[in-house]
Amino acid sequence: MRHRLSGLVLVATALVAAPAVATERSAHTNYVLRCTGCHGMEGAGSEQAGIPDFRGYVGSFARSEDGRLYLMHVPGVTNASLGDAEVAAVMNYVMERFAGASRDPQAAPFTAEEVARLRAEPVADVVALRRTVAAQSTSAGWPVAGYPWP
Repeated sequence: MRHRLSGLVLVATALVAAPAVATERSAHTNYVLRCTGCHGMEGAGSEQAGIPDFRGYVGSFARSEDGRLYLMHVPGVTNASLGDAEVAAVMNYVMERFAGASRDPQAAPFTAEEVARLRAEPVADVVALRRTVAAQSTSAGWPVAGYPWP
């Protein structure tokens, strides 16, 4: 009886500990799980719903410090429950998959350290920040997706 109880305790401990072991998902999988609900599998978004199209536009936001700050504060990133390295991987996946000509080939990939720094920086109004970044991007000649919110 004593051995059975010890065995049950070991099994119970293993079962409780098992969920604590992180299963690393690919950037593509995290995109599918965390981003497609709004942006879709093809990154099209929905301008009417205020969800920007990634295709041929998202790279413009990775060209500047303000744009990179904005990307770290969009609702999908702030609510994704991903670690900094996972967010960096998803952002790099999005840039590679959807940025097209809007991507600066010289732009550094996102890193966990950069993501942590930018996520820690407070942004009072993400829509106002987007307006600022969009205006800067347009002035620089970089394409910006439509966005209906004033």
